[in-house]
Amino acid sequence: MKYLITGATGLIGNNLVRRLLADGDEVRILTRSPRNEALEDLDVEVHHGDVRDAARVDTAVQGVGCVIHAAAHVQVGWTQSELHRQINVEGTRLIAEAALRHGARVIHISTINTLGIGLLDNPADEESGLPGLVPCHYVTSKKNAERAVLQTAARGLDAVIIHPAFCLGPWDWKPSSGRMLLAVNRGTVVAPAGAFNVCDVRDVCAGVAAAAKLAPTGRRYILGGHNLTYLAAWQVFARVGGHAGPRFRLGPIARWLGSVGSDVWTRCTGEEAEINSASIGIGSQQTCFTSQRAIQELGYRTRPLEATVADAWNWFCEHGYVRRRLAASRPSAVSLHS
Repeated sequence: MKYLITGATGLIGNNLVRRLLADGDEVRILTRSPRNEALEDLDVEVHHGDVRDAARVDTAVQGVGCVIHAAAHVQVGWTQSELHRQINVEGTRLIAEAALRHGARVIHISTINTLGIGLLDNPADEESGLPGLVPCHYVTSKKNAERAVLQTAARGLDAVIIHPAFCLGPWDWKPSSGRMLLAVNRGTVVAPAGAFNVCDVRDVCAGVAAAAKLAPTGRRYILGGHNLTYLAAWQVFARVGGHAGPRFRLGPIARWLGSVGSDVWTRCTGEEAEINSASIGIGSQQTCFTSQRAIQELGYRTRPLEATVADAWNWFCEHGYVRRRLAASRPSAVSLHS
Protein backbone atom coordinates (compact mmCIF):
# COMPACT_ATOMS: atom_id res chain seq x y z
CA MET A 1 0.00 0.00 0.00
CA LYS A 2 1.08 3.56 -0.58
CA TYR A 3 0.78 5.86 2.42
CA LEU A 4 0.82 9.60 2.96
CA ILE A 5 2.15 10.61 6.35
CA THR A 6 1.76 14.11 7.76
CA GLY A 7 3.91 15.16 10.70
CA ALA A 8 6.71 12.87 9.49
CA THR A 9 9.44 14.81 11.30
CA GLY A 10 7.76 14.28 14.69
CA LEU A 11 8.37 11.38 17.04
CA ILE A 12 5.38 9.29 15.95
CA GLY A 13 5.57 10.32 12.29
CA ASN A 14 9.27 9.61 11.95
CA ASN A 15 8.96 6.17 13.52
CA LEU A 16 5.92 5.46 11.35
CA VAL A 17 7.89 6.20 8.20
CA ARG A 18 10.58 3.77 9.30
CA ARG A 19 8.07 1.09 10.27
CA LEU A 20 6.17 1.24 6.97
CA LEU A 21 9.34 1.22 4.90
CA ALA A 22 10.55 -1.83 6.83
CA ASP A 23 7.22 -3.49 6.03
CA GLY A 24 7.82 -2.89 2.31
CA ASP A 25 5.22 -0.16 1.88
CA GLU A 26 5.59 2.99 -0.23
CA VAL A 27 5.65 6.24 1.74
CA ARG A 28 4.92 9.80 0.73
CA ILE A 29 5.25 12.63 3.25
CA LEU A 30 3.80 16.13 3.44
CA THR A 31 6.23 18.40 5.24
CA ARG A 32 6.78 22.12 5.71
CA SER A 33 10.53 21.66 6.12
CA PRO A 34 13.23 20.89 3.60
CA ARG A 35 14.62 17.37 3.90
CA ASN A 36 16.41 17.29 7.24
CA GLU A 37 18.18 14.96 9.64
CA ALA A 38 14.92 13.37 10.76
CA LEU A 39 14.35 11.97 7.26
CA GLU A 40 17.92 11.67 6.00
CA ASP A 41 18.58 8.65 3.78
CA LEU A 42 14.96 7.45 3.94
CA ASP A 43 13.38 6.32 0.66
CA VAL A 44 10.30 8.54 0.75
CA GLU A 45 8.48 10.72 -1.75
CA VAL A 46 8.53 14.28 -0.42
CA HIS A 47 5.72 16.78 -0.98
CA HIS A 48 6.41 20.21 0.45
CA GLY A 49 3.43 21.97 1.95
CA ASP A 50 1.36 22.81 4.98
CA VAL A 51 -1.76 20.98 6.17
CA ARG A 52 -3.48 24.40 6.16
CA ASP A 53 -2.96 24.72 2.38
CA ALA A 54 -5.93 23.04 0.68
CA ALA A 55 -4.27 22.79 -2.73
CA ARG A 56 -1.07 21.23 -1.35
CA VAL A 57 -3.08 18.78 0.76
CA ASP A 58 -5.18 17.73 -2.20
CA THR A 59 -2.11 17.11 -4.37
CA ALA A 60 -0.41 15.11 -1.61
CA VAL A 61 -3.44 12.87 -1.03
CA GLN A 62 -3.91 11.97 -4.72
CA GLY A 63 -2.79 8.44 -5.51
CA VAL A 64 -2.37 7.05 -1.98
CA GLY A 65 -4.44 4.34 -0.36
CA CYS A 66 -4.13 5.57 3.21
CA VAL A 67 -3.35 8.88 4.92
CA ILE A 68 -1.86 8.70 8.40
CA HIS A 69 -2.45 12.16 9.82
CA ALA A 70 0.08 12.71 12.61
CA ALA A 71 0.72 16.44 12.16
CA ALA A 72 -0.35 18.62 15.07
CA HIS A 73 0.51 21.75 16.97
CA VAL A 74 1.31 20.77 20.57
CA GLN A 75 1.52 23.46 23.21
CA VAL A 76 -0.03 22.85 26.62
CA GLY A 77 -1.25 26.16 27.98
CA TRP A 78 -3.71 29.00 27.52
CA THR A 79 -2.12 30.80 24.55
CA GLN A 80 -1.85 30.03 20.81
CA SER A 81 -5.52 29.11 20.50
CA GLU A 82 -5.73 30.28 16.89
CA LEU A 83 -2.67 28.28 15.85
CA HIS A 84 -4.15 25.18 17.48
CA ARG A 85 -7.41 25.77 15.60
CA GLN A 86 -5.76 26.33 12.24
CA ILE A 87 -3.42 23.32 12.34
CA ASN A 88 -5.22 20.80 14.51
CA VAL A 89 -8.81 21.45 13.47
CA GLU A 90 -8.84 23.06 10.02
CA GLY A 91 -5.78 21.13 8.86
CA THR A 92 -7.46 17.89 9.87
CA ARG A 93 -10.66 18.94 8.10
CA LEU A 94 -8.71 19.54 4.86
CA ILE A 95 -7.02 16.14 5.15
CA ALA A 96 -10.37 14.42 5.71
CA GLU A 97 -12.07 16.20 2.82
CA ALA A 98 -9.22 15.42 0.42
CA ALA A 99 -9.20 11.77 1.46
CA LEU A 100 -12.96 11.55 0.90
CA ARG A 101 -12.58 13.02 -2.60
CA HIS A 102 -9.80 10.64 -3.55
CA GLY A 103 -11.09 7.51 -1.84
CA ALA A 104 -8.26 7.15 0.66
CA ARG A 105 -8.52 5.74 4.18
CA VAL A 106 -7.57 8.07 7.05
CA ILE A 107 -5.85 7.00 10.26
CA HIS A 108 -6.18 10.06 12.45
CA ILE A 109 -3.59 10.29 15.23
CA SER A 110 -5.29 12.04 18.12
CA THR A 111 -4.24 11.82 21.78
CA ILE A 112 -5.24 9.88 24.84
CA ASN A 113 -6.06 13.19 26.51
CA THR A 114 -9.22 13.71 24.46
CA LEU A 115 -10.72 10.73 26.29
CA GLY A 116 -10.64 12.49 29.65
CA ILE A 117 -9.54 11.06 32.97
CA GLY A 118 -8.77 7.42 33.72
CA LEU A 119 -7.92 6.39 37.26
CA LEU A 120 -4.77 4.50 38.20
CA ASP A 121 -6.81 1.88 40.07
CA ASN A 122 -9.53 1.80 37.38
CA PRO A 123 -8.08 2.62 33.93
CA ALA A 124 -10.57 3.83 31.35
CA ASP A 125 -11.15 2.51 27.84
CA GLU A 126 -12.21 4.28 24.64
CA GLU A 127 -15.70 5.01 26.00
CA SER A 128 -15.36 5.22 29.78
CA GLY A 129 -13.08 8.22 30.37
CA LEU A 130 -14.27 10.59 33.06
CA PRO A 131 -14.82 14.32 32.44
CA GLY A 132 -12.73 17.00 34.07
CA LEU A 133 -9.37 17.01 32.28
CA VAL A 134 -7.93 20.53 32.14
CA PRO A 135 -9.39 21.97 28.89
CA CYS A 136 -6.30 23.64 27.47
CA HIS A 137 -6.31 24.67 23.81
CA TYR A 138 -4.36 21.60 22.69
CA VAL A 139 -6.86 19.17 24.20
CA THR A 140 -9.94 21.04 22.99
CA SER A 141 -8.51 21.47 19.48
CA LYS A 142 -7.76 17.75 19.24
CA LYS A 143 -11.33 16.99 20.33
CA ASN A 144 -12.59 19.30 17.60
CA ALA A 145 -10.27 17.63 15.11
CA GLU A 146 -11.85 14.27 15.95
CA ARG A 147 -15.28 15.81 15.36
CA ALA A 148 -14.13 17.00 11.93
CA VAL A 149 -13.04 13.46 11.06
CA LEU A 150 -16.30 11.95 12.30
CA GLN A 151 -18.37 14.53 10.43
CA THR A 152 -16.60 13.62 7.21
CA ALA A 153 -16.94 9.92 8.02
CA ALA A 154 -20.71 10.43 8.22
CA ARG A 155 -20.49 11.40 4.53
CA GLY A 156 -18.54 8.29 3.57
CA LEU A 157 -14.91 8.78 4.67
CA ASP A 158 -13.18 5.56 5.73
CA ALA A 159 -11.58 6.72 8.99
CA VAL A 160 -10.08 5.27 12.17
CA ILE A 161 -9.04 7.31 15.24
CA ILE A 162 -5.94 6.42 17.25
CA HIS A 163 -5.33 7.65 20.82
CA PRO A 164 -1.63 7.27 21.68
CA ALA A 165 -0.46 7.68 25.26
CA PHE A 166 2.79 9.42 26.29
CA CYS A 167 5.38 8.08 23.83
CA LEU A 168 9.08 7.58 24.34
CA GLY A 169 11.60 6.02 21.99
CA PRO A 170 14.30 6.67 19.40
CA TRP A 171 14.23 9.18 16.52
CA ASP A 172 12.91 11.98 18.74
CA TRP A 173 14.76 14.65 16.77
CA LYS A 174 13.03 17.80 18.04
CA PRO A 175 12.89 16.43 20.83
CA SER A 176 9.20 16.22 21.77
CA SER A 177 8.05 14.04 24.67
CA GLY A 178 11.67 13.05 25.23
CA ARG A 179 12.18 16.48 26.77
CA MET A 180 10.69 15.04 29.94
CA LEU A 181 13.28 12.25 30.05
CA LEU A 182 16.12 14.71 29.47
CA ALA A 183 14.76 17.13 32.06
CA VAL A 184 14.37 14.52 34.79
CA ASN A 185 18.02 13.61 34.35
CA ARG A 186 19.07 17.15 35.06
CA GLY A 187 18.15 16.31 38.63
CA THR A 188 14.90 17.08 40.39
CA VAL A 189 13.52 16.08 43.78
CA VAL A 190 9.84 16.76 42.99
CA ALA A 191 7.52 15.07 40.49
CA PRO A 192 3.97 15.97 39.42
CA ALA A 193 1.26 14.59 41.67
CA GLY A 194 -0.75 12.71 39.05
CA ALA A 195 -0.48 9.49 37.06
CA PHE A 196 -0.27 8.75 33.34
CA ASN A 197 0.31 6.07 30.72
CA VAL A 198 3.77 5.64 29.18
CA CYS A 199 4.36 3.65 26.01
CA ASP A 200 6.97 2.88 23.37
CA VAL A 201 6.56 4.83 20.13
CA ARG A 202 7.61 1.74 18.15
CA ASP A 203 4.78 -0.27 19.69
CA VAL A 204 2.38 2.55 18.84
CA CYS A 205 3.57 2.59 15.23
CA ALA A 206 3.12 -1.17 14.96
CA GLY A 207 -0.42 -0.65 16.23
CA VAL A 208 -1.07 2.13 13.72
CA ALA A 209 0.21 -0.04 10.87
CA ALA A 210 -2.09 -2.85 11.99
CA ALA A 211 -5.05 -0.48 12.26
CA ALA A 212 -4.46 0.77 8.72
CA LYS A 213 -4.87 -2.78 7.43
CA LEU A 214 -7.31 -4.37 9.90
CA ALA A 215 -9.46 -1.81 11.70
CA PRO A 216 -13.10 -1.36 10.68
CA THR A 217 -14.08 2.16 9.73
CA GLY A 218 -15.20 4.38 12.59
CA ARG A 219 -13.29 2.42 15.24
CA ARG A 220 -11.23 4.05 17.99
CA TYR A 221 -8.13 2.50 19.56
CA ILE A 222 -6.06 3.43 22.59
CA LEU A 223 -2.41 2.59 21.98
CA GLY A 224 -0.78 2.84 25.37
CA GLY A 225 1.57 1.01 27.66
CA HIS A 226 2.12 1.23 31.40
CA ASN A 227 -0.01 3.12 33.92
CA LEU A 228 1.96 4.60 36.80
CA THR A 229 2.42 7.76 38.81
CA TYR A 230 4.72 10.48 37.55
CA LEU A 231 6.86 9.88 40.61
CA ALA A 232 7.33 6.19 39.77
CA ALA A 233 7.94 6.95 36.09
CA TRP A 234 10.44 9.70 36.82
CA GLN A 235 12.32 7.39 39.16
CA VAL A 236 12.66 4.92 36.28
CA PHE A 237 13.75 7.75 33.96
CA ALA A 238 16.45 8.81 36.44
CA ARG A 239 17.63 5.28 37.17
CA VAL A 240 18.15 4.53 33.47
CA GLY A 241 20.08 7.79 33.10
CA GLY A 242 22.24 7.00 36.12
CA HIS A 243 20.94 9.88 38.21
CA ALA A 244 19.14 10.33 41.50
CA GLY A 245 15.41 10.48 40.93
CA PRO A 246 12.74 12.66 42.55
CA ARG A 247 11.66 11.78 46.06
CA PHE A 248 8.45 13.74 46.51
CA ARG A 249 5.27 14.70 44.70
CA LEU A 250 4.39 18.33 44.11
CA GLY A 251 1.99 19.35 46.86
CA PRO A 252 -1.16 21.48 46.53
CA ILE A 253 0.42 24.68 47.85
CA ALA A 254 3.37 24.40 45.47
CA ARG A 255 0.99 23.66 42.58
CA TRP A 256 -1.08 26.73 43.41
CA LEU A 257 1.95 28.99 43.72
CA GLY A 258 3.41 27.67 40.46
CA SER A 259 0.13 28.12 38.62
CA VAL A 260 -0.45 31.66 39.85
CA GLY A 261 3.15 32.67 39.27
CA SER A 262 3.23 31.29 35.73
CA ASP A 263 -0.04 32.99 34.78
CA VAL A 264 1.18 36.31 36.16
CA TRP A 265 4.37 35.89 34.14
CA THR A 266 2.34 35.25 30.98
CA ARG A 267 0.20 38.35 31.51
CA CYS A 268 3.25 40.54 32.20
CA THR A 269 5.51 39.28 29.42
CA GLY A 270 3.10 37.94 26.82
CA GLU A 271 5.11 34.71 26.76
CA GLU A 272 3.86 31.48 28.29
CA ALA A 273 6.38 29.18 29.93
CA GLU A 274 6.25 25.42 29.35
CA ILE A 275 5.41 25.00 33.03
CA ASN A 276 2.14 26.88 33.44
CA SER A 277 -1.20 26.43 35.15
CA ALA A 278 -2.49 24.13 32.39
CA SER A 279 0.51 21.78 32.41
CA ILE A 280 0.63 21.79 36.22
CA GLY A 281 -3.09 21.02 36.31
CA ILE A 282 -2.85 18.11 33.85
CA GLY A 283 0.19 16.81 35.69
CA SER A 284 -1.84 16.59 38.89
CA GLN A 285 -4.59 14.53 37.23
CA GLN A 286 -4.76 10.85 36.30
CA THR A 287 -4.82 9.82 32.64
CA CYS A 288 -4.56 6.03 32.92
CA PHE A 289 -6.06 3.84 30.21
CA THR A 290 -6.23 0.27 28.94
CA SER A 291 -5.30 -0.85 25.42
CA GLN A 292 -7.35 -4.05 25.66
CA ARG A 293 -9.36 -3.33 22.50
CA ALA A 294 -6.20 -2.89 20.44
CA ILE A 295 -4.69 -6.03 22.01
CA GLN A 296 -7.72 -8.09 21.04
CA GLU A 297 -8.44 -6.62 17.60
CA LEU A 298 -5.03 -5.51 16.30
CA GLY A 299 -2.63 -7.84 18.09
CA TYR A 300 -1.16 -4.82 19.89
CA ARG A 301 1.80 -5.57 22.17
CA THR A 302 3.87 -3.48 24.58
CA ARG A 303 7.43 -3.92 25.72
CA PRO A 304 8.81 -3.42 29.26
CA LEU A 305 8.98 0.20 30.41
CA GLU A 306 12.66 0.12 31.33
CA ALA A 307 13.56 -1.19 27.87
CA THR A 308 11.68 1.72 26.27
CA VAL A 309 13.29 4.31 28.53
CA ALA A 310 16.75 2.80 28.02
CA ASP A 311 16.41 2.82 24.23
CA ALA A 312 15.20 6.42 24.25
CA TRP A 313 18.01 7.51 26.59
CA ASN A 314 20.69 5.69 24.59
CA TRP A 315 19.42 7.28 21.37
CA PHE A 316 19.68 10.74 22.92
CA CYS A 317 23.19 9.95 24.15
CA GLU A 318 24.32 8.59 20.80
CA HIS A 319 23.02 11.65 18.95
CA GLY A 320 24.56 14.25 21.25
CA TYR A 321 21.38 15.51 22.94
CA VAL A 322 22.62 14.87 26.44
CA ARG A 323 25.79 16.89 25.87
CA ARG A 324 24.25 19.72 23.81
CA ARG A 325 20.73 20.09 25.09
CA LEU A 326 20.41 18.66 28.59
CA ALA A 327 21.32 21.96 30.23
CA ALA A 328 18.56 23.72 28.33
CA SER A 329 15.83 21.24 29.26
CA ARG A 330 13.14 21.97 31.80
CA PRO A 331 10.90 19.47 33.62
CA SER A 332 7.51 19.07 31.97
CA ALA A 333 4.33 18.27 33.84
CA VAL A 334 2.26 17.13 30.87
CA SER A 335 1.35 13.73 29.49
CA LEU A 336 0.79 14.44 25.82
CA HIS A 337 2.06 12.87 22.51
CA SER A 338 3.55 14.96 19.80
